[in-house]
Amino acid sequence: MKKIAIVGLGYVGLPLSLQFAKRGTAVVGLDVDSSKINALCQGTSFIRHIAASDVSSAVGKGLLDPSTDFSRVSSVEAVIICVPTPLNKYREPDLSYVLDTGKAIAPHLRRGTLVVLESTTYPGTTEKELREVLEAGSGLVAGKDFHLAFSPEREDPGNPESKVATIPKVVGGLTPACLDAAVSLYGLAVEKIVPVSSCAAAEATKLTENIFRSVNIALVNELKMIYERMGIDIWEIIAAAKTKPFGFMAFYPGPGLGGHCIPIDPFYLTWKAREFGMHTRFIELAGEVNASMPDYVISKVTDVLNRHGKAVRGSKILLLGLAYKADVDDIRESPSLVLIERLESLGANVHYNDPFVPVIPVTREHAALAGRASQPLGSGYDCILVATAHSSYDGAAIAAFGVPVVDSRGLVPRGPNVFRA
Repeated sequence: MKKIAIVGLGYVGLPLSLQFAKRGTAVVGLDVDSSKINALCQGTSFIRHIAASDVSSAVGKGLLDPSTDFSRVSSVEAVIICVPTPLNKYREPDLSYVLDTGKAIAPHLRRGTLVVLESTTYPGTTEKELREVLEAGSGLVAGKDFHLAFSPEREDPGNPESKVATIPKVVGGLTPACLDAAVSLYGLAVEKIVPVSSCAAAEATKLTENIFRSVNIALVNELKMIYERMGIDIWEIIAAAKTKPFGFMAFYPGPGLGGHCIPIDPFYLTWKAREFGMHTRFIELAGEVNASMPDYVISKVTDVLNRHGKAVRGSKILLLGLAYKADVDDIRESPSLVLIERLESLGANVHYNDPFVPVIPVTREHAALAGRASQPLGSGYDCILVATAHSSYDGAAIAAFGVPVVDSRGLVPRGPNVFRA
């Protein structure tokens, strides 16, 4: 294929676009956000871990052509959809971004074009909901006039070892011919392709990966609370347990789940399972445990302040790390935002520090926090709360401030003023 389109130029679509461009495939990068398009056209990157030089090189060579014009789908051989699949206010799947994208590209589809969905969703979405809007808007038939497939994204932002080219690509097609077309497409950019029997199997693969993580994180979060009562450090236990060369995989506790996958994806299967009369008790229990972690951390902050003769109300607290994971600028679903709001509802005066997030952007669920700026590290606080363990944070230096530290990430060395949460 000489020319493809990738819709959605965020944390998934932009790295994928650049990888195809590096391998010589011309990419029309489509997004409804004109500010992103303008930035890319100028050769700059709006994602911290993606180098501007990679963007400027791809754009300069004409291998990445950013645009808001969806009619340009008519000039490409394949379209890859990388748009969000969040939950709505009722914690139900929100497919509006996927379906709106399908409606936008459908009138411009040509016979023989391949459409691939990468957005995480429940099994059946590609073959039913997306297929329906594509066929209705194009007058073409999937599997006959155009190819349709699903291939889950496997991005790991902030991990320098995670490269699009080397992460195996799972692919499922509506028909054998659709699968062949998708395998050929990704073979242009990715070293190893893993074909599966259907779109639904590929969709289920992605959910299984993230449900596995969610359940295991819930397990260590629960162990953390149990061991804390026993005076045992969960981080010490995990460090010792992972020396076993078989039968154990290390997962780490924290103040709650964040990011675009693990807090959301399990609920896609939970919702879909009800259609088949099934109740996902194990998955939902893990969700309950993980969702309770911000309250557990706040209870530790309250306890620590009490030990030092202070109430939460009126206390000045510095929260370290707004991003949902270390060394990224992504705050989607970050538990840090929940911690700030809940501590402030108790009367605390909360500031934050994050070298990757200088100013809090507008978010759907925490709009009131937008515009706040990162504050410098220092000792002028009643308590420091470690929420994200960025590599730039020096645990020993934080302890040296002499301020009570509540550490939810195992970053700060244990000491008389350091309390694990």
